[in-house]
Amino acid sequence: MPGNANSLYSEAGSSGLTRFGGYISEEWLKDLQGSRGVRIFREMRDNDAVIGAFLYAVEMLLRQVTWRVEKGGDSKADEDAATFLEECLDDLNVSWQDTLSEILSMLPFGWSFLEIVYKKRSGMKPDEPEEGSRYSDGKIGWKKWALRSQETLSQWIYDDKDNLRGMEQQAPPTYDIRMVPIEKALLFRAKVTKGNPEGRSLLRNAYRSWYMKKNIEEIEAIGIERDLAGLPVIWLPSEIIEKGTAETITAYNSWKKIITNIRRDEQEGLMMPLVYDDKGNKMYDITLLSSGSRRQFDTNAIISRYDQRIAVTVMADFLLLGSSQVGSFALSSDKTNLFGVALGTILDSISGVLNSDAVPRLFALNDFGKLTDLPKFVHDDIESPDLTVLGDYITKLAGAQMPLFPDDDLENYLRSTANLPPKPEDLDLFEDTSGEGAEVDTGESAQDLEKVAKVEKQFQRDRRDFMKAVHSLQKAVQDGVEKK
Repeated sequence: MPGNANSLYSEAGSSGLTRFGGYISEEWLKDLQGSRGVRIFREMRDNDAVIGAFLYAVEMLLRQVTWRVEKGGDSKADEDAATFLEECLDDLNVSWQDTLSEILSMLPFGWSFLEIVYKKRSGMKPDEPEEGSRYSDGKIGWKKWALRSQETLSQWIYDDKDNLRGMEQQAPPTYDIRMVPIEKALLFRAKVTKGNPEGRSLLRNAYRSWYMKKNIEEIEAIGIERDLAGLPVIWLPSEIIEKGTAETITAYNSWKKIITNIRRDEQEGLMMPLVYDDKGNKMYDITLLSSGSRRQFDTNAIISRYDQRIAVTVMADFLLLGSSQVGSFALSSDKTNLFGVALGTILDSISGVLNSDAVPRLFALNDFGKLTDLPKFVHDDIESPDLTVLGDYITKLAGAQMPLFPDDDLENYLRSTANLPPKPEDLDLFEDTSGEGAEVDTGESAQDLEKVAKVEKQFQRDRRDFMKAVHSLQKAVQDGVEKK
């Protein structure tokens, strides 16, 4: 009731997730339910060229993205906490790149469940290297985030308030029932609907096209084999075909097995009885019929159509541009930009889980005093800025008399974006700390002015080289576009 204070803190409705105990039943297609669905998605991931190319492209693009830690404030404790979080990520027994690959298994399966394993940072342990740490401050860090494979899921554990409490698994080699609590795990999902812990596979919409393509390819392979080897036809006496006695039935079955198992391979061969009737005709013979006519359907075009549909469902159809001699440079650029945006959302979902679950639990085990806020993981962009566009933008800003330089942060960003070496520390500008109108020691002022002149000269050289490189790149890109 509205007047009941408890109603403010309790749920009146339900998500509507279809589950029976710990078994989720949201998928309406039986072939994709439960463990059968996991096997299907694994086959799609491992056996299909287009899907494999898409998943490989996603993984390689996401693995090259730089992750960093942002501190929660400007206090000494905030800086120490940020440094500690960076150390914990670097101190994982399994590298962050490999851990990210395990996390990305959520893309084909819809979800990935990683158990957080902690360790006490007590230095290196030669006898137990997996228990060691690069640090010996006694704090509690991460040992690893271990994947609990999708194939090992037995059921999900819920409490009486419909809250997910963990994952029950049955894994080789012992196949013992084990329960991993949610408080000690990270659950990543490609897409969340109704709070479903199994999420939704990115390959779900591609299933029908993949299924049709798979069967057509198998039929095509059988047809090619028959066209190359011919259709085997066996000639037998009529009494064997009529199967009047037990002996003729046995003979009929034997010949049927022979004719259906004929294959052109390294073990091909056939033994036939040499028997003639009273007119001198062979009573047993085998021939190969071949078809010289063209098939009514072009299977190559049909398979290409399904490849295109599979790629479209995951916004990766740019991978097929050029394979059919169609598609422009501009179209490819637009599609890759959209693909990059989609990948950015995947990184956002990963960082969201890390910052909402992994980081708070870690700092609950370690005391850093009063923090302004917890540090958090952030990721860089998927794509680097176009140097041509960036250089033109900076030139226009400079032409509008916007004061851009000297600015160390801006210069370091531009150098990093263009893969140029960082600015030498001994070339930093010295600020005038004497105050306006104050008298300055003549000797120190002369040294400072000499230093400033040296820095400005170096800056002008760097700026000239950078702009020259940008204009050269811009001209090369324009020449390339005009040629296309």
